[in-house]
Amino acid sequence: MNLQTGLYYWPTTFPDAPSYPALEENLTCDVVIIGGGSSAAQCAYYLAGSGLKVVVLEKGSIGGGSTSTNTAIIQYSGEKMFTSLVHTFGEAYIGRHLKLLKEAIDEIEAASRSVDIDCEFRRRDTLYAASCPEDVDRLRIEYEFIKQHGIDIDFWSREQIQERYPFRRDAAIYSYNDGELNPYKFTHALFQYAAIRGVRIYEHTEMNGHHYDRQQQRMIVTTKTGSELNARHVIFAAGYENMDIRKEKQASFVSTYTVTTHPVADLSSWYNRTLLWETARPYLYMRTTVDNRIIVGGLDDNTTYSEDRDSKLIHKKDKLLTEFNRMFPDIRVEPAFYSAAFYGGMVDGLPIIGKYEEYPNSYFLLAYGDNGTVYSQMLAKIIVQDIVEGHSPDLALYLQNRPLLEVQLEESKSS
Repeated sequence: MNLQTGLYYWPTTFPDAPSYPALEENLTCDVVIIGGGSSAAQCAYYLAGSGLKVVVLEKGSIGGGSTSTNTAIIQYSGEKMFTSLVHTFGEAYIGRHLKLLKEAIDEIEAASRSVDIDCEFRRRDTLYAASCPEDVDRLRIEYEFIKQHGIDIDFWSREQIQERYPFRRDAAIYSYNDGELNPYKFTHALFQYAAIRGVRIYEHTEMNGHHYDRQQQRMIVTTKTGSELNARHVIFAAGYENMDIRKEKQASFVSTYTVTTHPVADLSSWYNRTLLWETARPYLYMRTTVDNRIIVGGLDDNTTYSEDRDSKLIHKKDKLLTEFNRMFPDIRVEPAFYSAAFYGGMVDGLPIIGKYEEYPNSYFLLAYGDNGTVYSQMLAKIIVQDIVEGHSPDLALYLQNRPLLEVQLEESKSS
């Protein structure tokens, strides 16, 4: 899958990132993780110190896939409002989902504090604004649902927004204690943390086959370097490239675009350097970086052809900057990096842990959606709990064949 094209900012922030050898021997282990991006790193982080023998296989370089274009806006809200998800799954179901997302953000912060590399994690508030007057009522209903589930948020009027920002919106949800980070450093930091604790990591080692040995009840993974791994479990955490291994019918893809500017001298008109996004679809989102750059993204396009996606990059880059200047006319920006990439989501609005009959003892971590880093943290913890403890009460919430039975939800809630 041709995931992305363009100029990428995050790898330039860590030019001396750790590297790992290619696999050149046969191994027997408890868990093989396929992938070298943030999802795989989050799995390795949770498995580190578990006492299990864990091997990571990355076909290219660590962090070289979608991690390099991930804008790493850390929040619990996604493209589908929670009140919309309630219509599909029910209030108790989505209430539990919301609680797990909040916990995942706390887990990301804890992980960033546990590693030796500065992941540039910062707590940030979020302004989620109504793009038009017609969106105000449904935004208020969303606010009331989130508020009743214990999340620290406010509902701001037009006047409150105008007091703080140079742009006008009719209303907004103001969320406290979301976050941002550097996804490239975060991925390398988690892998380094895991490697120190015995996880074996191999780059430039592409899987080219796998089958289940029913006699041994183990998965056999072969690589293009000629090695073979005999594993009790396999976690497919290769991001969007999981679709090259096993298609998931609920996954859908569009093209998205991002611009990262040169450092900006004065950000004083950007209240609290909040994360910014809106109710419009497709929407715009904005954040800052630790070196005072601005990341503007969005303007998604329905094309799933890489040539078509890439042909629109320059136009989309210019339009993103134009939209930014409409909101912040006093902040002068110049583009430094810009990219086009495929972006995946799930039709029903929730990420998936795929467990398929043709892949025994295996998990597909499909953290597709607006806040994929948060989804990955949440799903990685659930998968590792299921492997290490033999059961995770929250696993059924995210299997591909949900909605789950009410009795399973009650088990999850009581845990």
